[in-house]
This record gives sequence, structure tokens and C-alpha cells, in this order.
Amino acid sequence: MNELMSQAFVSEILGTATLLLLGAGVVANVILPKNKGFNGGWLLINFGWGLAVFTGVFVAFRSGAHLNPAVTVGLWVADKPFFTVTGPDGMVTASLLPTAGNAAWYFLAEFIGAFIGAVLAFLAYKKHFDEDADPATKLAVFSTGPAIRSYTWNFITEVLGTFVLVIFVLVSGATPHAIGPLAVALVVLGIGASLGGPTGYAINPARDLGPRIAHAILPIKGKGGSDWAYSWVPVFGPIVGAVLAGLTYLALKSFYGL
Repeated sequence: MNELMSQAFVSEILGTATLLLLGAGVVANVILPKNKGFNGGWLLINFGWGLAVFTGVFVAFRSGAHLNPAVTVGLWVADKPFFTVTGPDGMVTASLLPTAGNAAWYFLAEFIGAFIGAVLAFLAYKKHFDEDADPATKLAVFSTGPAIRSYTWNFITEVLGTFVLVIFVLVSGATPHAIGPLAVALVVLGIGASLGGPTGYAINPARDLGPRIAHAILPIKGKGGSDWAYSWVPVFGPIVGAVLAGLTYLALKSFYGL
């Protein structure tokens, strides 16, 4: 691992941990008993996740702030650099190319960060996890689950939501309106409000699997199972959505002559 990749690795861990601390935190605030935000509603969760993305992107400034294996996959398929460093003159001085080796380091950092963030959210709400609540409610703080369980349709929902996110990330660099982290945060907010109902919109394999593992390991009072039967949907659905977004970007790039 070279110096630039080492910096990106740490950056992705910190950014993804921040994402999950704030994202899982807003869910805990809304659904766990005796919280000041209890019953705050779906839109509060959507806004909380959007702001979690906004914050995480800034924290991960030294990696391109993927925070999400699906974003990494989308960039890889689209053959776009994972991260570039520019000099005072605006010229690129170094970059992390979209290779299998670099992608593997990004994946590892994102999953580690997601796990750490989930553990921190648990610590922040430890006394509320100790309160009497349905095991499914406690699991929902960590990972997503379907409103109506239908693996095929749940999978399709995750593909669509992730496609919207990743295609935006890919095409936004070709537009003159570079509002960066705020734009991504608003897109995540929009996906949650529009497409999040059926599955809880994981749209990020690390966001779901890392915390699900944390749920399985942590000593959570009355936690129940971690619903491993569903766990493949929020992992592979976003990956498929990211691949489709990358291929669509390449097609658009060819069509527009970019």
C-alpha cells in the first residue's frame, strides 16, 4: 500500500464511521424508547441520513469520500479515478486508479468504518437499548429490513435506489454545478423519501453488513437474531445497481462524445 492509498484507507474508515454513527444514531433516536426524538417519523430519519452523508463526505476528504462499496464499484466500472490530488494550479499531481487492488482496500476500509460507526452509535444509546423494545426494532437501528418481505422485489428496490445514487455521483462531475457534499446529501434524502419505504434504502453494502455484524457481536439486551436470511439483498442489490450505473455512464459518455 503506497502513501496515497494509506491516507485514503484511513480517510474512508473515518468518513464511513462518521456516516454510520450519525445515520444509525438518528434511527435509534426515532425508534428506541424514551428518546427525545422518539416517534419523530420517517422524514426525520431521511434528513438525519442525508446530513450523515454530508458530514461523512467532508470527513473523508482524503479519499474521494466513497463511503460506500457501491460508489467504488460504480467508479471502477466507469473507469474513473477513485481519488485525485491537484496542485495549486489545478493540475492533477497524483491519483488512485480504478484497479482491483485499490478497490479491495476501499472495500475493507468502508466495512471497517461502518462496523466502528455502528458500535459507537450503540454506545451512545446504550441505556435506550437496555429498555424493553421489540428485537426487530433494535435490529433496525443497525441494518435495513423489508416492509413487505419479497426478496425479488426488495432486491429490485435496492438496485433502483443505488442506481440513482451512483449515476448521480458519476455524472455530476461533468456538470458545471459542483456543490459536492450537499448535492450528494440531498440525493440520499430524496432516495429515502421516494424509494426508501419498501426496504429502508440501504443503497450501501457496508452500511448494512458492517452494522449487522456489530449487532450480532454486541451484548445488546433482548436483541434477537440478525436476520441473515435477508442480509444478501442490501449487499448484492446495491452492487448490481452500481454496475448498471457505471455501464450507463459509459454509454452516455460515448453518446455525448465526452
